Amino acid sequence: MTLPWPYPDESHFGPADDPDPLEEDVRLAALVAQRICVDWHTRRQQITVTVQNRVVILTGTVGSPGAREAAGELAWDVPGVFDVCNALWLSARHGRAR
Repeated sequence: MTLPWPYPDESHFGPADDPDPLEEDVRLAALVAQRICVDWHTRRQQITVTVQNRVVILTGTVGSPGAREAAGELAWDVPGVFDVCNALWLSARHGRAR
């Protein structure tokens, strides 16, 4: 006797356990932005947070190298973040170094 094997799209499997990747990216972006807004070093900086496939991309300008480093560390500390691309620039008074 052979039992039939169900197809993955049949209702036997129930809903998928994996969250929608787009929703996960939005959730991560909100968490990173929240942490950046409340941290003493980064809360008054011009930082844009974008997330693509769990990779956080930080863009904008900051006033000091310490603020740049703090923003990257805050992004890394969010659970679920796969990688961080810290593309923040220092403001003109500190030179145009990355």
